[in-house]
Amino acid sequence: MSQQPAQVTPGSPTPGAAAPIAASDRIWTIPNVISFVRLLGVPLFLYLLLGPHQDVAAVIVLAVGGTTDWVDGYVARRMNSVSRLGELLDPFADRLYILATLVGFTLREVVPWWLTTALLLREAVLAVALLVLRRHGYGPPPVHYVGKTGTFVLLGAFPVLLLAEAVPSVHAVAAPIGWGLAWWALGLYWAAAVLYLAQTRAVLRADRADRARTGAVAG
Repeated sequence: MSQQPAQVTPGSPTPGAAAPIAASDRIWTIPNVISFVRLLGVPLFLYLLLGPHQDVAAVIVLAVGGTTDWVDGYVARRMNSVSRLGELLDPFADRLYILATLVGFTLREVVPWWLTTALLLREAVLAVALLVLRRHGYGPPPVHYVGKTGTFVLLGAFPVLLLAEAVPSVHAVAAPIGWGLAWWALGLYWAAAVLYLAQTRAVLRADRADRARTGAVAG
């Protein structure tokens, strides 16, 4: 999650963007290996959840995947080993874990359809915004800490919710904690979406103003 640097627009910085972090072309770095291991955990988690219904083992896999989401970014910063591949792998692993967990949890009725729909709708909205930016020649807006926090909280909510279903003796405690985290993550997710849309609007307005000035000078 935290390996991903702020993106900048061509020609001029995106409003609100931080200074870009130097990234290497290395592939076999420790953070990248951690990300690869996280990716391998996705099919294992789905198998345990949907196959033999080994829910306790699935909780462990999910908890490890959520924890290493923070670890790979921390290691990358501490060891100065941020790489371009890591910038892609890290958010991809986040989204794959979230998507796989939502699908598995919805099929097992651990979470209701409305939560899955609310989270996926947010991703769809941002995907449209990204397509609009790319159409105008811009990259994605800078990653905001609100979105990072939402992802981290959501990855923490999932194993707690599954634990509440897998171990009835802790359901009375784990379920409220899990749902509290889930609601918190959902709020942060949509708050981040609003911020990203505002950044997208600012970029497009600046782009239109720049084109208008260019046209006036040319005329």
